Amino acid sequence: MEIGSGPIGPCTKEHQKMYQEWFNLADSDGDGRITGNDATKFFAMSKLSRQELKQVWAIADSKRQGFLGLTEFITAMQLVSLAQAGHELTPEIHKIAGIAQPQPSTQWFPSKSVKKLPLNAVTSIIDGLKRLYMEKLKPLEVTYRFNDFSTPSLTNSDFDAKPMVMLLGQYSTGKTTFIKHLLRCNYPGAHIGPEPTTDRFVVVMSGPDERSIPGNTIAVQADMPFSGLTTFGGAFLSKFQCSQMPHPLLDEITFVDTPGVLSGEKQRTQRSYDFTGVISWFAAKCDLILLLFDPHKLDISDEFKRVISSLRGHDDKIRVVLNKADQVDTQQLMRVYGALMWSLGKVLNTPEVVRVYIGSFNDKPINEAAVGPIGLDLFEKEQDDLLADLVDIPKKACDRRINEFVKRARAAKIHAYIISHLKKEMPAMMGKAKTQQRLIDNLEEEFAKVQREFHLPAGDFPNVEHFREVLNGYSIDKFEKLKPKLIQTVDDMLGYEIPELLKNFRNPYD
Repeated sequence: MEIGSGPIGPCTKEHQKMYQEWFNLADSDGDGRITGNDATKFFAMSKLSRQELKQVWAIADSKRQGFLGLTEFITAMQLVSLAQAGHELTPEIHKIAGIAQPQPSTQWFPSKSVKKLPLNAVTSIIDGLKRLYMEKLKPLEVTYRFNDFSTPSLTNSDFDAKPMVMLLGQYSTGKTTFIKHLLRCNYPGAHIGPEPTTDRFVVVMSGPDERSIPGNTIAVQADMPFSGLTTFGGAFLSKFQCSQMPHPLLDEITFVDTPGVLSGEKQRTQRSYDFTGVISWFAAKCDLILLLFDPHKLDISDEFKRVISSLRGHDDKIRVVLNKADQVDTQQLMRVYGALMWSLGKVLNTPEVVRVYIGSFNDKPINEAAVGPIGLDLFEKEQDDLLADLVDIPKKACDRRINEFVKRARAAKIHAYIISHLKKEMPAMMGKAKTQQRLIDNLEEEFAKVQREFHLPAGDFPNVEHFREVLNGYSIDKFEKLKPKLIQTVDDMLGYEIPELLKNFRNPYD
């Protein structure tokens, strides 16, 4: 049997049926996923060279998930047909040949019934991370109460969630308009105006129909990655909602619209929930964080400083957008850009220059009279760069999951060392309360001792003030002693099991 000579571009019903049959044939486990082993057996029938099949897999599995779903498989089959016809396979082949890029939103066929896999059946990198978390990392987190000091325990929905992009900025910097601009339509619950219109956190995500779901409802849904937000209480959940709508972009990315950061007198009115804590929680889950500024609002208020500080550890996700830049002329824009870089330099505390995109992200045409021909060309290039950054997010989502998982494992390990060290410093009988207070007061010193004893990098240690605040609510004497076996299990996971997992799901033709 030889496979190939399938259609290129849009599929007819006959071709769809043929691809479905081939997919069923290649999917040995019947789990709706074609793994490397399945692929090597099935694609061998194409009579293509190993190098050509390596390119087929690399282009089809653009998200590096380690398997092909139905849509990725169809792309692979179309690439096989192109290679058989003598075309050279390059990453740009989609544009040249008009192949539909893999998009889970494109339901060409009724979804095949997928068997529920047991925990030990690993058919993707994400499955592997779930298993490693449950078996290796979670026991350490639970033993040393890592979840009380950091983010809550992970659930399956945290691993399966779509990539998220969070927008931050003062009111009227164009956050909601930016999302609307990308979607090219309004989403449920979107309000736009010069006054602070968005007074709540709004998650804009894919759904079967247009509707708004209240925060309390969405936080208890097991298939949503927002259960951890219940720790911020009812005051926050009443200011949280989910807007769902069917949209191809939302099938790839979820957006988080946030309330405008307060400035001036308004900062004196305290919010009824931990605003900075919520931002920090979302920052850990997000793949990209966009800080939006407008040429007339360059001042960074105290609350904005606290918000940016809470993004510590997520610097690689931050992008800055100077929005509404067509409201000033070229000379003013140059001064505004310089002032913004100066302000950011004082707040971000990094020697590297942060990436700033300049543009006007709304549905109105750019004000060419103000920016001139040079400015117009600059705006178009900057907007293309930002859109390219957003398009890359789904492709890098799997790599980001691995990165966040490893980061969490390292943080949990350091947390265990700190907790067990504090426990060891407590007396056996008398003076426990006095010793606990001394340890809490001198927490920086205790962190330094742990760092020296276990040769740990200082940059990986948690925020001292936050740690002290949480620690005040606990009796250190009740904590667990150091359990080297738990630490060794996590070390083995980081040193051997994660690299082995990645090796098993790399390109099967490497």
